[in-house]
Amino acid sequence: MSETADKRIDGKAVAANLRKEIAEKVKQRREKGLPAPGLAVVLVGEDPASQVYVGSKVRACEEVGFLSRNYRLDASTAEAELLALIDELNADPEIHGILVQLPLPKQIDVQSVIERINPKKDVDGFHPYNLGRLAGKAPTLRPCTPYGCMRLLEAYGIDPMGKNAVVIGASNIVGRPVALELLMARATVTVCHSKTKDLPGELARADIVIAAVGIPNFVKGEWLKPGAVVIDVGINRLETGKLVGDVDFESAYEKASAITPVPGGVGPMTIACLLQNTLEACEAIENA
Repeated sequence: MSETADKRIDGKAVAANLRKEIAEKVKQRREKGLPAPGLAVVLVGEDPASQVYVGSKVRACEEVGFLSRNYRLDASTAEAELLALIDELNADPEIHGILVQLPLPKQIDVQSVIERINPKKDVDGFHPYNLGRLAGKAPTLRPCTPYGCMRLLEAYGIDPMGKNAVVIGASNIVGRPVALELLMARATVTVCHSKTKDLPGELARADIVIAAVGIPNFVKGEWLKPGAVVIDVGINRLETGKLVGDVDFESAYEKASAITPVPGGVGPMTIACLLQNTLEACEAIENA
């Protein structure tokens, strides 16, 4: 890999700028006598990765001046108990955003939980109402990771309009909504998944690649079109403890014109966009 780092898309720096903007808006709100936006984060069980994510979200809230509430429930928590907590938070005027950390224990139906959250407080952007708004080109609260991907492209002056974009992965959390985001930006979008017959062939035509498949180092540099922009959503921990993405960074770096590292690429943007959604939810609830 080349010694120069000019191809790296610095998610940490872009996220820091966004957090700074949000903190300034919160400060202005407080000076006008308005309350700080309030975010409630609910963690069920002891999943180690989830605990790390929740800790990062709580610290980010403190940094920008949000009201932050953290609810930790036992892994044996019944679905009815979690739904009752969501009902309380839906009715709480101090809380403008509700995030239930995924994954959830097997006894809890994820879709029931997502649909129980008031769409106006659904700062993850997963409620069918908010996904439907995105599909209808009238987005309200947008899924945080796809929103973060688009803001990274914007920050680096990369316009998807008219470009061939390939999304690898079709999950409701990243793949499908990021495809909708790219369509809204007027890219020509192909979504690849486990049944795609010729992934290297699809990638050979791609001006923009967004990888969200959850397999370490899956995408090889030799598959990429020279000059492609690569957004790597994957966060995978190897047996050595090293964090890597879904893209083989070293080989992809040689082919790409711009690429997100892991860590330090999309991850910080997901949390920054969560904060942005919470601020927007707060303002929308006040103006309703």
